[in-house]
Amino acid sequence: MSNAVRTTKPIAGPGAGIESFFFKFGDHRVRLAANKKSPIKVIGSGSDITLIKDGKPIVSGRLEAALSHCPEQAYLTISGRCVYDCKFCPVPSLAGEVKGQEEIFQIVQESWKTGHLRAISLTSGVESSVEDEAKRAVSIVSALRARYDVPIGVSIYPTKTSSADLKQAGATEIKYNVETMDPKIFAKVCQNLSLEHVLKSLEKAVPIFGKNRVSSNFIQGLGESDECVLAGVATLTEMGVIPILRPISPHPLRRRDIDVERPSADRLLRLSRETKKILEAHDLRPDLAEPI
Repeated sequence: MSNAVRTTKPIAGPGAGIESFFFKFGDHRVRLAANKKSPIKVIGSGSDITLIKDGKPIVSGRLEAALSHCPEQAYLTISGRCVYDCKFCPVPSLAGEVKGQEEIFQIVQESWKTGHLRAISLTSGVESSVEDEAKRAVSIVSALRARYDVPIGVSIYPTKTSSADLKQAGATEIKYNVETMDPKIFAKVCQNLSLEHVLKSLEKAVPIFGKNRVSSNFIQGLGESDECVLAGVATLTEMGVIPILRPISPHPLRRRDIDVERPSADRLLRLSRETKKILEAHDLRPDLAEPI
């Protein structure tokens, strides 16, 4: 791997703390975890690389530099800690920092100086309460909007007024994560949170932010059935919400709390193809999302 391209290590979500890099081929971009034990190896010179397995090339493309955890984007975590304890998420165990506005401005400005910044994305845990976290996000979005004319996406746990407040502050898109659409699994892995509240908040967010501007992460591999996934996808798309299917990434910090395996490639492809059909049936376009 080229030394000129740095790996990145997200500090939020199920993949927090896992080193990764970005690879682009054609119109496709993927984030790959850096794992010395992987059967897939990287060869090449500079940013042009080929992925090989068992000595045979799979695909060729190029490495992409991450401005701030993502190509062409300043992707920032406001609060790198959380008072909740979703069993698949390492953030409560990592106890990361809580960024102030000046630190966030500095990171965004460094990305802006490259001339490649196309969007800003903000995500956050919950340092003390969901209400305080939403207020902090609103304040930061308002300040960023006054300085930068780029799309701003926000992903937090919703409050009753967070959609309207964030839209008024200048946010372009919103993401509230259902995590799973199986109520029994949700109650088990996301204790003290409410799937019903998230779903109601997503539904209310659509007329506020508009078509193709509301989304939700939807994890596969928590024990749900394919039927549950596709029924959940249908429920979300009927609301006008774009479901983002994400395979579970078993994290070493949560081994004692949850026993999960990453779904097979066949399952992920099958569910993704069916999700694409459902999205098309509801005339929803993930490719039109602005914060990448």
